[in-house]
Amino acid sequence: MFFVDTLEFEGLGNRSYLAGGPDAAAVVDPPRDVDQVIAAAARRGVRITHVAETHVHNDYISGGLELARTTGARYLVPAGASVSFERTPVSDGDAIAVDEGLVLRAMATPGHTPHHTSYVLEEDGRSVAAFTGGSLLIGSVGRPDLVEPRLTERLARAQHASAHRLVDSLDDEVRVLPTHGFGSFCSSSQAEGDATTIGAERKNNEALTTDVDTFVARLLAGLDDVPAYYAHMGPANAAGPAPVDLTPPRPADAEEIASRLAAGEWVVDLRNRVAFAEGHVTGSINVEGEGKLATYLAWLIPWGKPVTLLASTPEQIAMAQRELTRVGIDRPAAAATGEPHAWIREGERPASFPRARFADLAEVRGRGEQVVVLDVRRDSERAGGYVEGSLHIPVHGLHGRLGEVPAGVVWVHCAGGMRAAIAASLLDAAGREVVAVDDAFTAAGEAGLPVTGPVATD
Repeated sequence: MFFVDTLEFEGLGNRSYLAGGPDAAAVVDPPRDVDQVIAAAARRGVRITHVAETHVHNDYISGGLELARTTGARYLVPAGASVSFERTPVSDGDAIAVDEGLVLRAMATPGHTPHHTSYVLEEDGRSVAAFTGGSLLIGSVGRPDLVEPRLTERLARAQHASAHRLVDSLDDEVRVLPTHGFGSFCSSSQAEGDATTIGAERKNNEALTTDVDTFVARLLAGLDDVPAYYAHMGPANAAGPAPVDLTPPRPADAEEIASRLAAGEWVVDLRNRVAFAEGHVTGSINVEGEGKLATYLAWLIPWGKPVTLLASTPEQIAMAQRELTRVGIDRPAAAATGEPHAWIREGERPASFPRARFADLAEVRGRGEQVVVLDVRRDSERAGGYVEGSLHIPVHGLHGRLGEVPAGVVWVHCAGGMRAAIAASLLDAAGREVVAVDDAFTAAGEAGLPVTGPVATD
């Protein structure tokens, strides 16, 4: 009997897979921190004999090369991918024996990238699962615009053809196991549900229910901003990522934290937004460790800028460090744990700012007070409705556009509160008076604020 174990990485919205039989297994699209993959194989009591990449990834740094080196496994990479390391090139139709009666068969599925390859798992000649990477996702497909703008429409058409090739080649009961689509910006839209099959996608996936011209037009019209750090992921994966070092960062005291801030480095507070608003180091930035830390920090920070991490516990630092290695932020410059009073120099006081609800904003406006309302959601979210008179700067662009925020108290909001907290911390660090709206955007209209257009509910 075969098995498939899913390794989920919620922070990046991706999945990796360990699949095999009684003795041996293959890993598909492994994460940078390969120790957990090795541990999963150990729990199964199997050897990792193959590591397979569906494509050269644009949203995270792969652990495939290091996993292959560590385990002695064959490293399967699509033949069309241009890489600088030794690997086993895989072409359409290649069959790779994983265990007795268990085969991975390569299927060319270009679209997300020109060289994208899916792997169909066959048991005794019968297809049982398809590892579709960034091709066929749950109710969607991978983005076609991450390689080269001039190729985007061509790749979108290839995505449509690849989706049809998969469903035309496989039976309805075959499981579809994508890498992207669970919050990753590599997906053209987010997954609806947690699991799917070829049959379910045949009925529900727009790539399979609309003609190619309609599909391409809708796909291209719906593409959102690309995280800035993606520009560094593909080249790093093509060059061959280095092994990671997850040993604890060097501890920093209050003097060092202050000197790093004075030098223009980033000090990132991983605590939840409530605790941060109540008290924090002046100039520090709040990106919650429990949220999309890697995505938003890597998107915001100037590439290569040193990072010092602050958290309540060493465990939170370790979790953040692991998450950040997946997007190429390999070693924090330093770290400190505890509470804000231990991170500031003697005689100084923690900074703070208020939090509020949309009802509070409606009350302030109702009194005639002039405040700046800053919407930091993405363009696609704002298109679904916004507070009249609000300024719009997506959170990922705010650091470079702080000068565009008018004078006055800034009430900053997003769709739920997490990104508003990031934005509020950026404004606070710049010396602005800020109020973080920690509320669902659906509450804006309910509070009586004038909202233009339909209200997004995500």
